[in-house]
Amino acid sequence: MEKQLYTAVPGRLDAVVADLTGESRSQVAAWIAAGHVAVGGQAVTKPSLKLRGGEQVVVAAPQPQPQEVAAEDIPLDILYEDSALIAVNKPPGMVTHPAPGVVSGTLVNALLGRFALPQTPDTAGPYRPGIVHRLDKDTSGVIVVAKTVQAHAALSHSFKARETRKVYLALAAGLWRAERPAEVDAPVGRHPVQRQKMTVGGAHPREAQTRFLPLASHPDGHGRTLALVQCEPRTGRTHQIRVHLAHLGSPILGDMVYGRASQVIGRQALHAWQLTVPHPVSGAPLNLCAPPPDDLLTAWTALGGTLPAELLGGPA
Repeated sequence: MEKQLYTAVPGRLDAVVADLTGESRSQVAAWIAAGHVAVGGQAVTKPSLKLRGGEQVVVAAPQPQPQEVAAEDIPLDILYEDSALIAVNKPPGMVTHPAPGVVSGTLVNALLGRFALPQTPDTAGPYRPGIVHRLDKDTSGVIVVAKTVQAHAALSHSFKARETRKVYLALAAGLWRAERPAEVDAPVGRHPVQRQKMTVGGAHPREAQTRFLPLASHPDGHGRTLALVQCEPRTGRTHQIRVHLAHLGSPILGDMVYGRASQVIGRQALHAWQLTVPHPVSGAPLNLCAPPPDDLLTAWTALGGTLPAELLGGPA
């Protein structure tokens, strides 16, 4: 059981601990009820306890119990594979790894149908063997998974040290005129009220930078600009690209969390297009590219856009 020490801000105990840890309020309430949270050295079992601010709060979150993840015969679009790693073009709608309530049909289930994945001490939870980074369920594109403990450690270091280059494609619509590149340097934290959302600022914000390069744009006739955008996140915060485009006033088409539904695409129009990462064994740059998916390209042309030459060649 791992203990973490925090200094409280004013508010309800469950809400404060949820903000401090990034966990859901219901999860935190369960920890409190089970006696895993102490205030001023005394265990507290009342989630509604009012904190004045400045109290020392110790959270002894129980370790998740390992769960057997089933191997499943799920077809995968393999972009690259060797003895150290595998790179997959993840389809939209596929969850990266099992989680409570989602134990089947994930990328990890599909990979275990091909070979054993390593469970390492620094893997984030018992359901994520080999996973180094992740994509949201409805984001398609390149994702790399380690096949050995050594590769997992090397790849994890590369992502944490920002030795990788990630390039995404997005369709955005809104106030941003998209006539020139935009650099967004705005910290991202958890939304103070809507716990499943992130926001610029928010609770415990962390630095976040994204560069947006418009590949094509045109007005939609209703005062908005439609844009096909190349997105390069310099940091790796949760929902970073989605939050930063919404911050520009141009949320991603079909993004039901930070924007609204779209008639031309049934999911958020975001695709992990390219990933360059040092190979975990040789150290040489490994350039991976997942071609833009049909639904994103069809949506853009349905909006009256034309496909730029960049999408017909190799990595940018």
